[in-house]
Amino acid sequence: MAAAAVEGEVRRDMWGQEYRTSSAECAAALDAYYAAFLSFGRGRVAAALRAVAADPSCALAAAHAAHAVAPRDPAGAAAFLAAAADNLGNATDYERAVFGTLSAMVGEQRKEEVALQRHFELLKNFPRDILSLKRAQHLCFYLGNPDLSLKFVEQVLPENQDQNYIYGMLAFPLLELGKMDEAERAARKGLAINKNDVWSQHNLCHVFQQECRFREATEFMESCSPSWIACTSFLLTHNWWHVAVCYLEAESPLQKVLDVYDQNIMKELEKSDCEAAEVYLNALGLLLRLYVRGHVHPAKERLTTFLDALKDESIWHVEWLLDLLILWALSITGELKSAQNMLESLKSRVSSMDKDRQQVMQKALQVC
Repeated sequence: MAAAAVEGEVRRDMWGQEYRTSSAECAAALDAYYAAFLSFGRGRVAAALRAVAADPSCALAAAHAAHAVAPRDPAGAAAFLAAAADNLGNATDYERAVFGTLSAMVGEQRKEEVALQRHFELLKNFPRDILSLKRAQHLCFYLGNPDLSLKFVEQVLPENQDQNYIYGMLAFPLLELGKMDEAERAARKGLAINKNDVWSQHNLCHVFQQECRFREATEFMESCSPSWIACTSFLLTHNWWHVAVCYLEAESPLQKVLDVYDQNIMKELEKSDCEAAEVYLNALGLLLRLYVRGHVHPAKERLTTFLDALKDESIWHVEWLLDLLILWALSITGELKSAQNMLESLKSRVSSMDKDRQQVMQKALQVC
C-alpha cells in the first residue's frame, strides 16, 4: 500500500488506457477533461487543473494541464510539462506516449511535424484514444492537411465503430476534401449515436451550406442550438455564425442576420466565463461578410462598439485569422496607428521563427 501511494495506482480511463494515480479525484477530473475536450465544453481547462491539483505526481494529468493552459499561459504550461517529465519514471507506456506528443506541441519551439508523427505512433498502439485523435486533427487543420486528418481517423475507425464523437471527426476532413455525400453520411451517423454531438451538427451544417440548402441549414441549426449552451465561446458563437451566414446567403431580411449577431454572438460577452477573443473571431468574420456585401453602415456601426477591445494587445496573436480580422477592422475604421503597431508586431513574431516557418508565414504577412 505504501508503494502504491508513492507510485500511484494503475487505473484505466474510459477507453481502457492505463495511467497511474493514487487519487480518485484526479481520475474523475481527467474523465471530465476528456468529456469537455471532445464536446467543446467550457470546463475543460478547469477540469485539467483539478486533475493535476488532486495528484501533482500524475504524469498524465500534468501533461494534459500543460496543453490546456498553453494558449494563455506559456510559462505555466512549461512548468506542468516539466512536472510531467519528472514523473515519467513511474508512468505507464500510455502516459509516456501522451507526454511525447504534447512535449512537441507545447512551447515556443513546438515541432508540429514531430508531434504528428508521435500521434501516428500513439494511435497505432492505442487506437481507442480518441482524445489524441482529436488533438492530431487540430494539428492537421492548422497545417492545412485534410488528407492526413482523414488518414488519422480512418486508421482508428475499425476500433471505434460505435464510439461517440468518432463520426464527427470523420466528417470534418471529408468536408475539407469536398466529399460532401460521405461527410453528410458520417455526420448523420454521429448524430444517430448522440444527437447533441455539436461537432457533427456543425459538420452537417457545412454540407447544407455548401449545397445551398440554406433554409434546411438554419432550421436544423436553430433546432440544435439549446445543446450549445455548455460549449466554449468559440463553438457557440461559430455555430451561430453559420446560422447568420446562411441567412445572408439566402438573401433573408438583413435584420435576421443582425439579430443573430446581436443576440446570439455578442451576447456571449456578457458571460463571466466568456473567452472574448473567441467571440471577436466570429463577430468580425460576420461583419466582414456584411461589409463586402455592401452593408457598410451596419458593419461599421457594430465595429465601433468594441474597437477599444481590439486595440488591447492581450487578444493579439491568439489566432492568425483573428489578427487578420483585427487588422481589417482597425484599418476600415481609421485606427491606422493601432493597425500599424499590430502589423509590426506580427513581422517581429515571424522574424523570430526558424527559416522554414518564416517562409511559410510570408504569404500570411503579405495578406496582413
